[in-house]
Amino acid sequence: MRSRIVIVGGGFAGAGVARRLERLVPDADVRLVCPDDHSLYLPLLPQVAAGVLPARAATVSLSRRLRRTRLVPGRAVGVDPAARCVVVETIDGRREVLGYDRLVLAPGSVTKVVDIPGLREYGRGMKTLAEAVLLGDHVLGQLELAAATTDPVERERRCRFVVVGGGYAGVETAANLQLMTASVAGRIRGLDPALVRWHVVQHAAELMPGLGTRLSEDTRRVLVGRGIRVDLGTGLTAVDDTSVTLSDGRRLETATVVWTAGVAPSPLMGHLDLPTNHGALVVGADLAVPGRPEITALGDAASVPDLVTGGDATCPPTAQHATRQAPVAAANVAASLAGRPTTPYRHHDLGLVVDLGGTDAVAKPLGIGLAGLPAQVVTRGYHLWALRAPGAMARVATNWALHGVGGSSSVRLGLTSGAGGLVELEHLDDYLSPEQSRAAAGAAP
Repeated sequence: MRSRIVIVGGGFAGAGVARRLERLVPDADVRLVCPDDHSLYLPLLPQVAAGVLPARAATVSLSRRLRRTRLVPGRAVGVDPAARCVVVETIDGRREVLGYDRLVLAPGSVTKVVDIPGLREYGRGMKTLAEAVLLGDHVLGQLELAAATTDPVERERRCRFVVVGGGYAGVETAANLQLMTASVAGRIRGLDPALVRWHVVQHAAELMPGLGTRLSEDTRRVLVGRGIRVDLGTGLTAVDDTSVTLSDGRRLETATVVWTAGVAPSPLMGHLDLPTNHGALVVGADLAVPGRPEITALGDAASVPDLVTGGDATCPPTAQHATRQAPVAAANVAASLAGRPTTPYRHHDLGLVVDLGGTDAVAKPLGIGLAGLPAQVVTRGYHLWALRAPGAMARVATNWALHGVGGSSSVRLGLTSGAGGLVELEHLDDYLSPEQSRAAAGAAP
């Protein structure tokens, strides 16, 4: 009988496992559960929102990359480890139950939503392709509405954009979209470009603490030099449809609040009745769940021991670790099916890169701090290499070249019809407990 392997998550971690298993266990029945037929390269989302790249440039096709794996177009909403089954909600709303001999969990992460009044209703995220496209359209729409109104208060409100979170996603989002609005605002009749204001609100004392004080300060200088206000040591306390309230008591009139203040493991991991660490499924160094060797987890949703750092350290939720855990996870799944010993995951971090748009960037490859054009060369080179697909690399490089020569070509696509809330777009409330999964499995045809 063919071994049944179910992989949850079609990101670079899950797709990497599937691709490797096709070679290691060619006779296995491998099924990949993913709502979309692509892997999404998250670091490029700010450039998608800013119109530097078209949406498809940030994706790698799964059906083209995977030859033997069967794609299940849906989202895993529940797992019953005792019955060894996964409950999938397909893209047309049906529920399907998949049994497994081995389960690989790589559902990634979602935006971390905290209990701030109005955030769930009015906050916008930057974690999915839909969120990036909708955010870019929304921002352009605000500029057009500002130009059309005769009310100076409304015009000022629509021209103010607030990004909450001074980590990598928040900084790149503010930096890239600020360049877009600076370019577009000058072409809209009746709109003074000087009215467009961007704010970055960061609760910590510096931007992107992981980069170190010098590069953090370099980043702040770039943002401030472009007119972006950076509020450090400041938090968000409330949001409504016309304003935000900050922890220092200020109230800013705005129609746009982008929430990038951290990520959390997929809510699925908290519905398994298995040990978690801050929401991430606890696994051993071989990426298997202790006591459940048939379950493997990796990527942002797994708490993986960092053997290089040592102690109680775990691997940070970065694309770099996720992609490098994939071949280890695949090899260990194949080894477990064959009764062979598994191997631990170990990786030396290669550093971090942050694209600030244009020729601006900061990077820390192998611990060496870079800023400006040298950092941008390293940053874009790393992104091309990380895509690992010639077609995707060519699309991204071509669009970078076109943007460099022709400048911004951003246009509003007409998607500003009220959609775009991060809770709806990231499906944060859709998951089932093992008992609910068991009941769903019993009710399935």
